[in-house]
Amino acid sequence: MSSAQLPTAFDPATCVRKGLCPVTKIRGQGPDIFESHSLYYEQHGRGTEYKVVFIMGLNSSAFAWGPQVRHFGPSDTHTVLVFDNRGVGNSGYPRGPYTTSGMAEDAIALLDHIGWTEKRELHIVGISLGGMIAQELATKIPDRIASLFLAVTTPGGRPWNNLPPWAGVSSLARLIVTPDVAKKVPIIMDMLYPEAWLNAKAEGDPEGRTNRHMQSEAYLRRIDITLPQAFLGHISQMAAGLTHYCSPERLRSISSSVPKITIITGDEDNLVLPRGSRRIKSCMPEAELVVWEGTGHGVNAQWPKRFNELLERTFREGKERI
Repeated sequence: MSSAQLPTAFDPATCVRKGLCPVTKIRGQGPDIFESHSLYYEQHGRGTEYKVVFIMGLNSSAFAWGPQVRHFGPSDTHTVLVFDNRGVGNSGYPRGPYTTSGMAEDAIALLDHIGWTEKRELHIVGISLGGMIAQELATKIPDRIASLFLAVTTPGGRPWNNLPPWAGVSSLARLIVTPDVAKKVPIIMDMLYPEAWLNAKAEGDPEGRTNRHMQSEAYLRRIDITLPQAFLGHISQMAAGLTHYCSPERLRSISSSVPKITIITGDEDNLVLPRGSRRIKSCMPEAELVVWEGTGHGVNAQWPKRFNELLERTFREGKERI
C-alpha cells in the first residue's frame, strides 16, 4: 500500500500532502538509522501565517493530535504538520534503543524534506516524549523557531528523574503484557486522565455520554486504522524517554534564543510529574509556566478548547516578538 492509500484519522479535505519522508536518504547512514527508516507525515491547512509542528508522545501515533488538527486544519492562517515518530504508526523501525536527540534529527530531516527551512517560521508543539524531542530540536535549530510549546514533559537527568509515578509505571507494565486492545483501553484511560473527569458527562454531547466513553471510542477508532506497534518500537521509545536529559545550561540557551516559550502541566499527571515542568521553568526565566487543576497527562484531549486557545496565543506572541 502506498502512503497516499494509508487511512487517516483526519479530514481529507484539509490535507495538503501526506507521505513517507526518506530520513535515511536525507541524513545518510548513522548509528540511529538503517535503510528502511522513514517518517510518515501529514500536512493540514493552507494558511501561510503560522507553520505549526506537532510532536507526539510515547508510543502514540500522530492521530492523537485529532483535537488540534480538527481546529487548525480548516484555518486560513495556519498550516500544521503531524507525523509518526520512529517506532510507531506508519513510520519505520530503526534498531533501538532510541534517543530523543536521534528522534529530533528525524524531525529536522522531515522539515528539510517539506521545505520548512526559513528562520523563525516554525511553531513547535511537543507533548510528553514529544516535549523532550522538542527540547532537542530547539537546541539544534533555535534560529528556525518562533515559539516553543512544552506540554507535560521533563528535562530528564538521572534515571529516577525520568521515571513516571508508580501509577504510571504499573500502567505501562500492564500494557506491555496485555495483547488484547479492548483490555488495554481502560488502563490507558486511567493512565491519561483523572478519574473524576473520566466519569463526568462529556461537554456538548447530546447523548449524555461520559468522557470515559467518548475518549475510549476515539482511541479505538485511531487504533483500528493504525498499524500495530511492534515490541521493538515500544521499548525503544521508552528508552528514549528514560535516557533524555537537557541540562540547565542548554535550557537557558533555548530560553534566550526562542522568542516565546510556554510550558504547561496538570496537577494530576500519572506519567510525568508536574515538577518536570517546574524544573524546566527554573532554567527558563523568559518562559511562561501554566498549571491547570484537575488535569491529567492527556491535556490536549482533556481540555481541547482551552489547549488550542493557549496554542494560538503562544503562536501569536512568538510571531510578535520576532
